[in-house]
Amino acid sequence: MTDQPAADHTRRLTTQEAALALGVKPATVYAYVSRGQLSSRRDPVGRGSTFDAAEVEALARRSRREAAAPAGELSVRTSLTLIEADGYWFRGVDAVELASRYAYEEVAEWLWTGEPRPGARFAAPPEALAAARRAVAALPEHSGPIDRLRVAVAAAAVTDPLRFDLSEEAVLDSARSLLPTLAGALPELGAAAGDGAPIARELWSRLTAADPEPRALEVLDMALALLADHDLAASTLAVRVAASARAHPYAAVSAGLGALEGPLHGAAGRLAHRMLVEVLERGGAAPVVAEYLRAGRRVPGLGHRLYRGEDPRAGALFGRLAVLPQAAPALGAAREVAGVMARHGLHANVDLALAVLTVSCGMRAEAGETVFAVARTAGWIAHALEEYQERPLRMRPSGQYQGPRPPQPLP
Repeated sequence: MTDQPAADHTRRLTTQEAALALGVKPATVYAYVSRGQLSSRRDPVGRGSTFDAAEVEALARRSRREAAAPAGELSVRTSLTLIEADGYWFRGVDAVELASRYAYEEVAEWLWTGEPRPGARFAAPPEALAAARRAVAALPEHSGPIDRLRVAVAAAAVTDPLRFDLSEEAVLDSARSLLPTLAGALPELGAAAGDGAPIARELWSRLTAADPEPRALEVLDMALALLADHDLAASTLAVRVAASARAHPYAAVSAGLGALEGPLHGAAGRLAHRMLVEVLERGGAAPVVAEYLRAGRRVPGLGHRLYRGEDPRAGALFGRLAVLPQAAPALGAAREVAGVMARHGLHANVDLALAVLTVSCGMRAEAGETVFAVARTAGWIAHALEEYQERPLRMRPSGQYQGPRPPQPLP
């Protein structure tokens, strides 16, 4: 917030004093305000703005920590997501609470703009949606969800003549049309949603032939909101590198999808789905877990390096899934797996919770991957918007050459 009246008597700094404390130019102080990193209010005596001294010092400490990061360690300033040992926050707001109360589209708007937009709905431009559907339909039947989404993004991009306009307004327009285009471009398995339907409802008919039961739709919508961003995961870093080179938002999202397709990032939900199916077929978790451990394989859906205990996203989804009668068997199997592995210090993560949703609603094994990719597109756009405000091409680490020293003979 900027230039808000205040009744407190905390120590205030002038723009020049704040710039001196931060080691930046006065113009940069106002850039911090526009990004939401500092608040300001008008000086009732002078013509400029004043700043809370404690807030300025906190920002200065953060900047010093970033500057002191070990050489070669990439540190990226962001105002989007904070992750700590027991929770995560979107722009300072508890992400689980946000996803529990607001629809995916509303959470996306919060990430993009930092402003609430109650009842937000997105619509796919007819030309973009038709092009994306044609492109997806041309793929081989065995194509995976990321294959389809990458093609859909590329097709939507070429129908948007303003894609190279990187102003905030233009990027937001592209984002609001891209999300429903991605969901609507996938092959239908069930009853189609009507025009202007929420993203969760549009996506439901692409994930399962089952009827869209309202409470199950609420779980899917919550999953999308919970997964919208998670700081600098590998795919998000790829998006920021592309945006640093001033790639348009469709190309930046394509970079994220490319990284997401790696088996160490996007495929975990598929593996957890298959494991849960096996647990249900064999009537218990112990023999299935034993086989994974005997083969030296990691049990999917467990453990997260950023959380000490259970992934808060998993806990939130388990709570919402508990009210679905059809989810009881898969939820029981997931809790049994988590109970067996707790003695190894591993706890449920969001992939296991997504697997409960996909198994209990008759979805295919790759459905979790689809949900993850569509959900995370909102976060990717938010990170691209941030990166467009930074110095271009700043994501340029130096390579540590390990080859033979020149000169070498010509081969």
